[in-house]
Amino acid sequence: MDSRSSQRTYLDLTTPHVADACMRLGIPIRVAPSELRGLWSPIHIAGRAFPVRHYGSVDVFLEAVNSALPGDVLLVDNGARMDESCVGDLVALEVAKAGLSGIVIWGLHRDTRELTTIRLPIFSLGALPAGPQRIDIQEPCAFESARCGDHSITQEDFLLGDEDGIIFIPLDRAAEVAELASSIRDTERIQATRMQMGTSLREQCKFTEFQDARRVNPTLTFRQHLRTVGGAIEE
Repeated sequence: MDSRSSQRTYLDLTTPHVADACMRLGIPIRVAPSELRGLWSPIHIAGRAFPVRHYGSVDVFLEAVNSALPGDVLLVDNGARMDESCVGDLVALEVAKAGLSGIVIWGLHRDTRELTTIRLPIFSLGALPAGPQRIDIQEPCAFESARCGDHSITQEDFLLGDEDGIIFIPLDRAAEVAELASSIRDTERIQATRMQMGTSLREQCKFTEFQDARRVNPTLTFRQHLRTVGGAIEE
């Protein structure tokens, strides 16, 4: 699945839908730390991750844009530093003009007012007016992987981000995850509509039947029961 087609596929999916699909498929759930947030709401970002490590200068970002494909998401690893911002309006504008989907920064941004005008989807740990005062030596592996919290992300990963955060998925399973996530989304929407029309979630999930069955089999879990009745709430 390329970045452009994945954008369309994931356009109406949320990170909770995808997390539930990963759980059901047995795919490890890899999410960014909760403090990594979008600059505005609503926000939605989806695409293949293009990792880039920051060394104090914007040239590494320009080099990354040269190599990234339209629809990719620039994943910037600045080591979660709180003493410098590493992405501002000019980098964001360059990324937007190159057709990339957005930027995720494991670090800080600046030029918030201008970024809001550019409106490229951006996630970061926060804002700081001061840029880098260092120039480190760029490593040969600058584009091979990027850290984001506890996770090392490569170009073999796909990411989805929204108001609930960011989740990473193996790129080669993105289509499979999207298909199941779409089914979960549709089921939840039907359940919500029925609740609005007067049918409680307990009724839809046959909760009384679950309680009766659990008395007979104390090891029965609610998730197992939901799978038999076609409900979606926990996964």
